[in-house]
Amino acid sequence: MKLNIKAFALAFGLIWGVGLFCLTWWLIAFEGVTGDVTFIGRIYQGYTVSPLGSLIGLSWGLVDGFLGGLMFAWVYNKLVELVGTPELIQSVS
Repeated sequence: MKLNIKAFALAFGLIWGVGLFCLTWWLIAFEGVTGDVTFIGRIYQGYTVSPLGSLIGLSWGLVDGFLGGLMFAWVYNKLVELVGTPELIQSVS
């Protein structure tokens, strides 16, 4: 079974972006606004533990997750074409 590349990429982008947004607000709730540069802030330019940083992280996460999901679904579909369908593999095992 092949994956719908666009749908998978969109779903993964939403999960990644919203997850980072919620994580930022979780940190704000328990630790407060720090503005410190975090590991994620070194990867995503402009991201900090702040309300503005949560929106920046959301946008970076949407783009990064979309591209990651796109690549994953594309590689999966190519492997399915190369090896065969998963149902065929399970019936042989």
